[in-house]
Amino acid sequence: MKTLLKILGIAVLVVVCLAAIGVSWLALRHPASRPASSEKIEATPERIARGRYLAMHVSDCFGCHSDHLLTYGVPIKPGTEGQGGLVFDEKLGIPGVVCAQNITPDPENGLGNWSDGEILRAMREGVDRSGEALFPMMPYQSLREMSDDDARAIVAYVRTIKPVRHSVPPKRINFPVNLLVKFAPQPLTGPVTAPDDAKDHLGYGKYLAMIAGCHECHSPHDDKNQIVESKAFSGGWEMAGLWGRNVTSNLTPDPEAYLGRATKEEFIGRFRAFAGMNAENAPAADKGRNTVMPWLAMSAMTDQDLGAIYDYLKSLKPIKNKVVAFPDAAIAAIEKAK
Repeated sequence: MKTLLKILGIAVLVVVCLAAIGVSWLALRHPASRPASSEKIEATPERIARGRYLAMHVSDCFGCHSDHLLTYGVPIKPGTEGQGGLVFDEKLGIPGVVCAQNITPDPENGLGNWSDGEILRAMREGVDRSGEALFPMMPYQSLREMSDDDARAIVAYVRTIKPVRHSVPPKRINFPVNLLVKFAPQPLTGPVTAPDDAKDHLGYGKYLAMIAGCHECHSPHDDKNQIVESKAFSGGWEMAGLWGRNVTSNLTPDPEAYLGRATKEEFIGRFRAFAGMNAENAPAADKGRNTVMPWLAMSAMTDQDLGAIYDYLKSLKPIKNKVVAFPDAAIAAIEKAK
């Protein structure tokens, strides 16, 4: 009996030691990455203009990397563009503390001392200038689809914005997510190009739907926060923040969903309706009905780009998934009716 207990004790000790070694290896491990390119991006007027359009209105970089007012549409607070965003913590379902960082050219708090190649790598491959993994709230897994030309344009534009001396809290991810997140970044393996709208219209629409976050936000996520690809674009992802709770809508052309009924003109018009709204005139949101959908930013997208997204979404397989977009408003209405 003593021999058996001794053997079991040794076995348990071996398992504990192996687990400790595994945890130590993960703690010291860096995510998969490649050296940042040494390129210096030429900041032509055309490239800066393209970068501004993408950063402000398509990928909405400043929607995350700025402070906000909590009026309808959560407009960017003037003067905070790029200084860093809201703090997300355990109260909002984050395993720790994550805050969108300062992306202005400020050398102390922002990207002033980053090389162009380091910014490109962070955007699309998910590692910072030290080679550490970015938390995938930064949508690098979608932005890896962004073409080399468009990514360079964003870098060129970000270099031109006003430096803001503003620090934000560093990320602090709880165990074991702090170890598992190291597996999220993946280096690009070759050049990335965008489809030509004239030759591959649906491909171009898909491209925009990826880099604009439609796929990321309007797809259900599993308990590990991974997109359920078999139900992509069918909505149902709950997004909670200081604005309240939103559940993303179904973007497949199911007859019971908006895309199943809307014409292209109606789809584009829905965005255009927000073209005149800004931080100065955005109204207060009704209780439970504010939205994190970047209507204000995307209202300035071109008809061509919005139309391409619409045509791509209409080509998808319809998926039935009825969602309640504003659950807090629905609860308030039920309470009021009692």
